Amino acid sequence: MKRNPVIPYAIIAVLGILTMIVLSIVGLNQQEGIEQAAENGGEQSEEGAVSDPEEIAQSCIGCHGGNLEGGGSAPSLQQVGSKYSEEEIHDIILNGIEGTAMPGGLVSGEEAEALASWLAEKQ
Repeated sequence: MKRNPVIPYAIIAVLGILTMIVLSIVGLNQQEGIEQAAENGGEQSEEGAVSDPEEIAQSCIGCHGGNLEGGGSAPSLQQVGSKYSEEEIHDIILNGIEGTAMPGGLVSGEEAEALASWLAEKQ
């Protein structure tokens, strides 16, 4: 008994088309959400980040850990405010610490000020 060699290709094509339709519908739902976010404050991407130091601290979690508990080469930042003043923390964020793995300039400007203030409260 011979099978038609086109049938597997037709099944794959139909599944591919159905997948594209489903992904298109999901994308349309996400597009509406993105448009609503833009209308409600899409311009906050630059200014909004300054007001939320926890989002700014995402650049720190690679070395200092997800909860800033410290890692292999980086110390814990959970009580850094009891060791350094806000100005010292700001200086470390901008310039790093020479002789260590702490680079400077990962965060700058108002974000650095907001992050330093937030970390100084951690005592």
